[in-house]
Amino acid sequence: MKLAQEVQILAAQLSTRRHFLKKCSAGLGGMAMASFLGCNPLSGRPSKEDMTSAVLEGMSHFAPKAKRVIFLHMAGGPSQLELFDYKPELEKLNGKPCPASMLEGKKFAFISGVPDMLGPQAKFSQHGETGAWVSHNLPHFSQVVDEVCFLKAMHTDQFNHAPAQLLLHSGSPRLGRPSMGSWVTYGLGSENENLPGFVVLVSGGRTPSAGKSVWGSGFLPSLYQGVQCRSHGDPVLYVSDPPGMTRELRGKSVEAINKINRQQYQEFQDPEILTRIAQYEMAFKMQISVPEAMDIEKEPASIHEMYGTEPGKTSFANNCLLARRLAERDVRFIQLFHWGWDNHGAGKGDGVLDGLVDRCKEVDQPMAALIKDLKQRGLLEETLVVWGGEFGRTPMRENREGVNTPYIGRDHHTDAYTMWMAGGGIKGGLTYGETDVIGFHGIRDQVHIHDLQATILHTLGIDHEKLTYRFQSRDFRLTDVSGAVVKEVLA
Repeated sequence: MKLAQEVQILAAQLSTRRHFLKKCSAGLGGMAMASFLGCNPLSGRPSKEDMTSAVLEGMSHFAPKAKRVIFLHMAGGPSQLELFDYKPELEKLNGKPCPASMLEGKKFAFISGVPDMLGPQAKFSQHGETGAWVSHNLPHFSQVVDEVCFLKAMHTDQFNHAPAQLLLHSGSPRLGRPSMGSWVTYGLGSENENLPGFVVLVSGGRTPSAGKSVWGSGFLPSLYQGVQCRSHGDPVLYVSDPPGMTRELRGKSVEAINKINRQQYQEFQDPEILTRIAQYEMAFKMQISVPEAMDIEKEPASIHEMYGTEPGKTSFANNCLLARRLAERDVRFIQLFHWGWDNHGAGKGDGVLDGLVDRCKEVDQPMAALIKDLKQRGLLEETLVVWGGEFGRTPMRENREGVNTPYIGRDHHTDAYTMWMAGGGIKGGLTYGETDVIGFHGIRDQVHIHDLQATILHTLGIDHEKLTYRFQSRDFRLTDVSGAVVKEVLA
């Protein structure tokens, strides 16, 4: 009884204005400072009652050429010198010591001492009406080069995988920034209310070195993070109801949970509660829409033959077909990661004569089929397809501690490599940029990662300098404080 009385007295004391002004003044100052610094959980965040309508209402800054993006990331850094950037002069230098001038002031991931120069380890020929150079490793892709714009002088700031992947996809080599797909869905939303606006598909046996952060939402509301889907089993983990749970009962459960969530939002005004509401509602819709969208067995035999797909397995081919199906259903950003392009030559299956060749066999037919299939369905002109890795490979053979790796390979290279784009407002049949005679430096029309990001956003009708989000008292954007649209590649 005495304890109860003491509790009542304490509660009364804590609720007085005198106690508040005496004991909480420092807390008030901290709250004010947090507000000034942009740390308020509501600062810069959508505050509409329904988070699904809190995007920028699909309002682009100008008329878009592309409605969606399919980004094909070859995780590890494919060698442009065995694929697209033919260098006959480098062939003449094969096996000769690398000139000292090429090594001065340069940082490499593994090269030490004086490495040997390494000529192209592939046969090249010209293809299409534009005469684009493509190696024998990509026979199917060589048939669609007139649809493609090559960026031959790409360059980046990071020579290790995780930071370079983060820079490519989030605009920063450090964790915590929103990925490109998150920025796009935040800015434009999704045209399909029953599927996520940002879908991720992974093949090659491993996720990228930077992990799931490359499709994370960073400081944006988590509603905008990528949703990883699978090409076998449940497309999304736990999307199926457990035994004994009917769809009607699931619907009532979601309704009851979100009723409580809305009450919490009215009390605390935390925008993440709105995200939770939207995610519960989306998950309920996805139980019907996702299995249908991800069921490639419904495709005719001619399409399976075209892509080289095998239903029920995890493969890049299956994921390319899924990407087309998702594009048909107006998913805004579709991200494919294919692991295994880090061809150092340090072990069997790791060089440019084995590992690279194997990866090419996995992606060549399906990525060419994706372009053909989108075109024949009238989707290519409104779908931007992007292909590339986080960096390229050196024109020198990799050596570790001054000794050549046992299998022929190349080290990471940031100064010059190749990516390509197709469809979605991009000029087909164009080669933009040029590297020197050995593929070491870009000498004309160089494109930085931030330029690429600005150009991708531009095709979607977004001004990369205007799509911002205030966080910690600063307006952030995908391209950080740089980047320029590469207007020469725009259709």
